[in-house]
Amino acid sequence: MGGKQGTRPNSLSFDATSGLKDHMLVKGFKNDYAKFSAYGKGAYAGKRHTWWPRRHVRSVVFTFALLGFFFLLDSFMYSYFDPTFFKNGPTPAYAPRDLNAENEANERGPVMYSQLVQMASFSLAKIDQEQNVTKFWKETRPEASAWKPCADKNQKRDAKNTTGFILVSANGGLNQQRVAVCNAVAVASLLNATLVIPKFLYSNVWKDPSQFSDIYQEETFMNMLKDDVDIVKELPLHLRSTDFEAIGSLVTDADLSKEATPDEYIRNISPILSRNGVVHFLGFGNRLGFESVPSHLQKLRCKCNFHALKFVPKIQKIAALLVKRITKYEASRSLLDRQLLGSFIPTERVEAANPSKYLALHLRFEVDMVAYSMCNFGGGERERAQLQAYREEHFPLLLERLKKAKPPSPEELRKMGRCPLTPEEAALVLASLGFDHGTYIYLAGSQIYGGESRMLPLVSLYPNLVTKEDLLSPTELEPFRNFSSQLAALDFIACAVSDVFAITDSGSQLSSLVSGFRTYFGGGDAPTLRPSKKRLAAILQENSTISWHSFEKRVRKMIEEGQRVRLRRPGRSIYRQPRCRDCMCSDNQ
Repeated sequence: MGGKQGTRPNSLSFDATSGLKDHMLVKGFKNDYAKFSAYGKGAYAGKRHTWWPRRHVRSVVFTFALLGFFFLLDSFMYSYFDPTFFKNGPTPAYAPRDLNAENEANERGPVMYSQLVQMASFSLAKIDQEQNVTKFWKETRPEASAWKPCADKNQKRDAKNTTGFILVSANGGLNQQRVAVCNAVAVASLLNATLVIPKFLYSNVWKDPSQFSDIYQEETFMNMLKDDVDIVKELPLHLRSTDFEAIGSLVTDADLSKEATPDEYIRNISPILSRNGVVHFLGFGNRLGFESVPSHLQKLRCKCNFHALKFVPKIQKIAALLVKRITKYEASRSLLDRQLLGSFIPTERVEAANPSKYLALHLRFEVDMVAYSMCNFGGGERERAQLQAYREEHFPLLLERLKKAKPPSPEELRKMGRCPLTPEEAALVLASLGFDHGTYIYLAGSQIYGGESRMLPLVSLYPNLVTKEDLLSPTELEPFRNFSSQLAALDFIACAVSDVFAITDSGSQLSSLVSGFRTYFGGGDAPTLRPSKKRLAAILQENSTISWHSFEKRVRKMIEEGQRVRLRRPGRSIYRQPRCRDCMCSDNQ
């Protein structure tokens, strides 16, 4: 798509009328049959002896018509799944990784549910013909609008002398580090310590040297939280050369329980602060739980996540450009826009404009996710060999654990809801919810395992699928090259401000944080689709016998139940489920 606003990707073009033509073809055969029937009864009534073909003209015509229909249908389905149908376009942004390069460009990918995909195609043609608009563009639960953001209100803090300095070196990618930062703010407040602006560890997985100030606005972060916790940019000079391990101030993830309680910090970390005046948390991945955390600390975590961590102008500017191009609209459409895009999205209304709605889809079908799951995805022996080789190289500890205990079979894993959804399964869910063939879909995430061939069922049903690489020119993307966390920030914003956000893995940190943002700032009008992988697997198990009507009904029920307005349950992430009195305010309070 390059840098031109509103341009659709040529590589994803698809004949939207092909399914409709088949539908009309069937009706045409029925009408022709009726005509021949009437002709035979009128012109030849009463004649006992007629030439055989004339006497059986209806049967002959119907037989030839039926054979012709099946011939055309077979041709349509061949072109529908033939990757050469798209061969004239440029290479999509979701091109396969090196592992996927072994697949030939024109190889057909595995289609696990061909009958359902065919029914979905006809269903979308009918939707286009009748111009039906799905109800899932809107929040299905009006009571969601009763909850409003209010974590930015200042809290009273007792004036105390600081007990020391807390330094955090956070691991992981963008979203893991974001959680670590806000957990560090809460721990600093709990221990009455001064927080040093967190550092981000370089990861061999993410390969991103970005630091806090490359992603977030430092001054905004410090000013927003100044009434809650003391924050400095650097350690005092006399502590900068300290060997933290030598003095016993280095605390790794092995030294803390996962999702540790406040009592554990007071019992184990507070004495170190008192003795050495500094503690360095190394890693700090999910090292503060959500159970037994005082209300004021929960509110502080919300204030940090939803108000204090603002993306830097460099990210906001390009994200605003991306959103404007997909919506074809220059102004802010919601509070989410204003919170995440800042001054780069005008607040005034634009006259004579018709914004395009879009759905953001976060597919977790990267090769590492697929390999780690131990599931099968219809690719046969070749797929199993590829994924096993990847596990041997990247997940040796997983294979060691599997030697000690018999793992569930791939079929059992799928029944338990442990398998990532494929692009094909995601397409079937969207089609069953009534999203029409022309729906704009923003695809977030890394390269999809299997590349173009694996994406074919999704792109065939939904050709208006775009990525940031389609919407932005190489020049616009150049400042983000080799900075995976900054690229992930663009996906974060595009998903958060979308009209509908569809997730395929509820355990994903990006999906959790984005859905939390949409709950917090969405005003009850930012729907998120959360399919249950376990329930969907049970439905898809009947793929060879289930009717489209039944499939559609059961999937819609699953999604509607996932959209129920629920208060945050004890122990659940307040970043993902902020709808509680510790984080939001209700009209009914």
